[in-house]
Amino acid sequence: MEQFSHIDDKGNPTMVDVSAKSVSLRSATARSIVVLPEVVRKDLVNGDIQTAKGAVFQTAILAGIMAAKKTGDLIPLCHPLGLDNCRITIEVREPNELLIDCTASITAKTGVEMEALVGASIAALTVYDMCKALSHDMVIKETRLLEKTGGKNDFKRT
Repeated sequence: MEQFSHIDDKGNPTMVDVSAKSVSLRSATARSIVVLPEVVRKDLVNGDIQTAKGAVFQTAILAGIMAAKKTGDLIPLCHPLGLDNCRITIEVREPNELLIDCTASITAKTGVEMEALVGASIAALTVYDMCKALSHDMVIKETRLLEKTGGKNDFKRT
């Protein structure tokens, strides 16, 4: 029977013990989708939105990478990891959506799904923060894991 990985046999929270796991190259990709109202979308020029705070997408990419690197500090039972790589892309999808993808990788005993999810989420929140002066009608409509490889069970959303 499946059980939660962060609960011990007495029902207490615990970190997952990865000491017996094998080191392997592990990768995960997550996506957040941000819906932009027209008042924000109309300011998109040459693939980014310029504000008094700076370039929105460039700032969001930096924020997402920084957050992914800090996942172990943000999520209580996540292992602190030194990522080998973290890459965030932002794509404008017609008519009014941003696809924010975060791919994190590491050679380690544990995966990086949470790092990818945190990176994509914080990048989306940064877009919201930088554009909220124009409108509060932005919607971060979903954040989900797209793919993970290198662990016990690989996963790919179809």
